[in-house]
Amino acid sequence: MTAYFLQGFIYLIAAIIAVPLAKRLGLGSVLGYLIAGVIIGPVTGLVGQETVTIQHFAEFGVVMMLFLVGMELDPRSLWEMRNKLLGLGGLQLSLTVGAVTAICLLIGLDWSIALTIGLVLSLSSTAIVLQTFSEKGLTNTEGGRSAFSVLLFQDIAVIPMLAMLPLLAIPELVEIAAQHGGGEHHVELSLVAHMPPWAHALVVIASVVGLIVAGRVLSRPLFHYVASSGLPEIFTATALMLVVGIAALMSLVGLSPALGTFLAGVVLANSEFRHELESDIEPFKGLLLGLFFITVGAGINFAALQSNLLIVIAATLGLMAVKGLVLLIIAIIFKIRSSARWLLCLSLAQAGEFGFVLLSYTQQHAVLPAEIAQVLSLVVALSMFLTPALFIFFDRVITPRYKETEGEREPDKICEYGPVIIAGTGRFGQIVNRMLVANGIETVVLDHKASQIEEMRKINIKSYYGDATRTDLLHAAGIEKASLLVVAIDEPQRALELVEQVKKHHPHVKILARAYDRMQNFALRHNGADVVISETYHSALEMGEEALLALNYHPFRAQHLKYAFEETEDEISDDLYLSWRDEDEANTFSEHTRDLFLKLEDKIRHAMGQDRDGKHSRSERGWTPPPKNYLDTIQGDDNRDNKGENQD
Repeated sequence: MTAYFLQGFIYLIAAIIAVPLAKRLGLGSVLGYLIAGVIIGPVTGLVGQETVTIQHFAEFGVVMMLFLVGMELDPRSLWEMRNKLLGLGGLQLSLTVGAVTAICLLIGLDWSIALTIGLVLSLSSTAIVLQTFSEKGLTNTEGGRSAFSVLLFQDIAVIPMLAMLPLLAIPELVEIAAQHGGGEHHVELSLVAHMPPWAHALVVIASVVGLIVAGRVLSRPLFHYVASSGLPEIFTATALMLVVGIAALMSLVGLSPALGTFLAGVVLANSEFRHELESDIEPFKGLLLGLFFITVGAGINFAALQSNLLIVIAATLGLMAVKGLVLLIIAIIFKIRSSARWLLCLSLAQAGEFGFVLLSYTQQHAVLPAEIAQVLSLVVALSMFLTPALFIFFDRVITPRYKETEGEREPDKICEYGPVIIAGTGRFGQIVNRMLVANGIETVVLDHKASQIEEMRKINIKSYYGDATRTDLLHAAGIEKASLLVVAIDEPQRALELVEQVKKHHPHVKILARAYDRMQNFALRHNGADVVISETYHSALEMGEEALLALNYHPFRAQHLKYAFEETEDEISDDLYLSWRDEDEANTFSEHTRDLFLKLEDKIRHAMGQDRDGKHSRSERGWTPPPKNYLDTIQGDDNRDNKGENQD
C-alpha cells in the first residue's frame, strides 16, 4: 500500500510542478504533462514498468473525453457534418495508409508489415488535439471543426482495423509465439469471441440500438430518481457508472469503448441533466488525460531510442511530413482556406494514442516483429511529444501572418445604401442591426475583421469588410446621405477617431456610440457623439432590479428603486463630465472628481430611501398603478426594518 501512495504522490507532484510552469511559459498543459513524465521516468527513474499498466487505466480519460464531445453534438449537428466526416476523414485515412504503406514497401518491408504500419500510423491523437483546441478556443473554428471530423472518423475506423489486423498475422511469428506459449495469452472477456460473423454482427447492432433506446427512454427517469435523493455524490457515481458501463458493454461486444461513449453522449446531448453530467465527468476526464500524457512521457525507452536514434527521428519527421502533406492536399480539395488550412495540417500531423492500442494488438496476434513494434512505439510517442511545438508554431508564426493578410485585404465594394451606418459587428452592433432591420430600416454594416464578416454572412446578415475610420470607405457607404451612425467598435481609440472624424466632416449625421466604461463615455461625448450608451449599464440595472425581486421586494418598489438610481446617476453625470473635461489628461481622477463620485453615492443612498409619492416623472408614466394600500405596506416594511435595526 505504501508503494502505491508513493507512486501516486510522485505522479501528482510532477504534474503540479510541470503543468503550471508549462502553461506560464506558453507551452500548453499537454507538453507540461509529457515533460513531467519524462522527468519522473527516463530521466530520474522514479517510476518504471508500472507506467504501461497505468497507461491502460489512463486511456479511460480518452473514453470520457469522447463522451463529453458527444454531449456537445446533438444528432442533428452530427448529420450536418456527415460530408466532412466521410469526405475529410475517409480521404485522410485512405491516403495516409496508402502513402505510408508505399514508403514501407519501397524500403523493402513485406506487404503485410507495410500495411500494418500504415494503419497504425494513420491515426492521430484525439486526446492531444481536442484538449489543445479546448484550451486555445479553437474548437469552433473552421480548422477545428474540420480536424474534429477527421479525428471522429479515425476513432470509428479503429473498429474495422482491430478486426482486420489478425488477418495480417505472419506465419513465422505465429509459430514462434506458439513455441514460447505466446498463443496462450490472456483472453479478455468477450460475448462474441466464439460467435459466427453473422451472430457477431447481430449482437453489435443490438448493442448499439439498445444503447440508443436506453439513452432515450431510461436515462430521464433514472436521473430524476437519483436527483431526488439530493446527494451530489450519488449523481457523480451515476455519471461514472454510465460511462464505465457503456465502455464495458462495448468492449464485451468487440467495439471501441470510445465510440460507444461518444454515441451515448450524442443521445444525451439534449438531456435536461446534460450540464450536471458534464460538470461531474469533467474533473475525472482531466485527471485521467493528464495521467495518460505523463505515462506517455514516462514510457519513452531512452535506451532503445539511443540505439535507434537516427531511425526514430527520421521516421518521426518523415511521418509528420507525409501526414501534413496529405492533410494539405485534402484541405485544398475541400477549399479550406487561410489559417484554418494550416491548423488542420499541423494539428493532425502526429500519430495517436490508438496507435499504442493497435501496436499492443499486433504483438498479441503476431502481426509485427517486436523490434519494429518497439521502434514504432517510439515514433508514436515522439510525434505526440512534438505536437505542442506545432501548435506554438501555429500561434506565433501562422496566426500573425494571416492577421496581417486580413489587414491588407482590399475593402469590399459596397453596392447597397441606407439611412443608418453601423460600424462594428460584435455583440452590441449585431443586436442594434437586427432591431433596425426587423423594422424595415436599411442599414450598412461595416467591420475591419474579415473573419467576423464571414461569420455574419453565414447567418445572412448583410455586412461589408473595411475600416470604418477610412474616409473613402465612409464615402462609399453613403455617409453624405446617411442620417445616423452607430459606433459599436470594440477598440476605444478607433471609436473616438471615427466619432471625431464624422462629427467634423458630416455634422448632419447623428452619432450614437457604445462606451466601454464611464471614462470612454465622457471621451465620446467630448468628441461629438450625440448619444452614448455604456455597454453594461442598462443590463446591470435590469440585473439589480431582478436581484431586488429575488429578495422579495414588491415589483413596483423594485422598479421604483431602479428608476431612482438611474435618475440620480443622470443628475450628477453632467457634473462628472464637466469635471473630467477640465482635468489634465494625465490626472483623470482628481480630488474634485473623487468628491463628485462620493457625492453621487450619497445621493443614490438618499434616493433609495425616498418613496415614489409626489415624485412622478415622465419615465414612470407607463407603469402599472401601485397596488392598493401600497404606502401602508411600505411604511409597515420600514417600521419592521427599523425595529429590526434597533434590535440589532
